[in-house]
Amino acid sequence: MPVDDRFWETKPLHEMSQQEWESLCDGCGRCCVVKLEDEDSGAVYPTSVSCRLLNTATCRCTDYRNRHARVPDCVKLDQNNVSNLGWLPDTCAYRRIAEGQGLEWWHPLVSGDPRTVIAAGVSVSGRVVPETGVAEEDLVGFMIEWPAPKPRSGGR
Repeated sequence: MPVDDRFWETKPLHEMSQQEWESLCDGCGRCCVVKLEDEDSGAVYPTSVSCRLLNTATCRCTDYRNRHARVPDCVKLDQNNVSNLGWLPDTCAYRRIAEGQGLEWWHPLVSGDPRTVIAAGVSVSGRVVPETGVAEEDLVGFMIEWPAPKPRSGGR
């Protein structure tokens, strides 16, 4: 079944088909980085260390179908929990739609080009190292604050 044009502007998350839901992923990879939680405050901090299953060049999971079995703490995003996952980046399409915002200019559904997420500086491509190369006690040294997306070039 084909995805309706601009469905995200007319359908709430809970009415989207599985194909529509999956197409909302912009491929940034930010949800697939290791996060550290402050035990006292509950604050969550991203790192520049990626899940071992993330292809750091394409920002896609190398075993998407089996990711939850292979990585037990991998969180399954769905229409029921996305509003409760405060650690999702502000740029995340799932979070933006859940909060009543539209998609950014660089989102592949808007731009028609999956590379705009990289051009806008939103993707983790080239910015992360796989967790297999980092000791758990060293993770705090990899805490990062992701930069804001770049504005659309050309003033549009």
